[in-house]
Amino acid sequence: MQASADLKARATGTPLPWLIVLAGLCFLYAPSFFGLFQGLWSTEESAHGPMIFAISMWLIYRKWEELPGDGAEPGTSVAGWPILLLGLLFFMLGRSQQILILEIGSLIWVLTGTILLMQGRRALKVLWFPLFFMLFMIPLPGQFVDTVTMPMKTAVSHVAEDVLFRLGYPIARSGVVLQIGQYKLLVADACAGLHTLFTLEALGLLYLNLMRHESIARNVMLAILIVPISFAANVIRVMVLTLITYHFGDEAGQGFLHGFAGMVLFVSALMLIILVDSLLRVGIRNSLRINDGAS
Repeated sequence: MQASADLKARATGTPLPWLIVLAGLCFLYAPSFFGLFQGLWSTEESAHGPMIFAISMWLIYRKWEELPGDGAEPGTSVAGWPILLLGLLFFMLGRSQQILILEIGSLIWVLTGTILLMQGRRALKVLWFPLFFMLFMIPLPGQFVDTVTMPMKTAVSHVAEDVLFRLGYPIARSGVVLQIGQYKLLVADACAGLHTLFTLEALGLLYLNLMRHESIARNVMLAILIVPISFAANVIRVMVLTLITYHFGDEAGQGFLHGFAGMVLFVSALMLIILVDSLLRVGIRNSLRINDGAS
């Protein structure tokens, strides 16, 4: 307990330099994030951005007491200055040319360079995941999103139609438009787009980070399987919205229950991740027993 208290005291013993850094970051990025909250992040497609940002800040706060105290590593300034300057260059270029991927993405570079300069490589090892997690909040170019999203929506629509048809529902599909009974539903970007996949991938990686499994194979396999899990969760959401519209009418499908279907998306994704993780645990445990028995 005493060692933990001493570690926390060392990490927070000189707050003034960090307060200056925080003030500088607020001066640089407050207008950028204010614009995001007023614009892109206020849309349904990009509503995951504030959530990712808030979780990243919470993860940094959660890891803060693990930062090393006095005695920064030799030569960290040499490693930190180029990264910090590159981040500031990205910020100026992105801000002046309105390129969000550079403007917002530069925050990761600036934070990385600052951490190296202030605390050293050991601190960067402690905070690497929160910085990596911020990648999921960076707005992507619209043309790239549209190019990737259309095949995803088509695939989700096709699977949802096939499953509901096999369950006996009167459903047909034309592209990304589902017709069930007298209702037509357009599978929107928010229901099955790239942003949704990014959000669910971030949820899976956060789960991995919090669980901290010792098995590398289990972590790698679960990280890979998060992609099909995300696809399955998208299919479940589209099916739920389709069934709500069919049984309760178009107003129910587009009203409160539409938001409820969004909760279904994340709950179903989390349940699938936990289920797959449990199956992997059992499979790896049985494999180890077989290997031990063979030896």
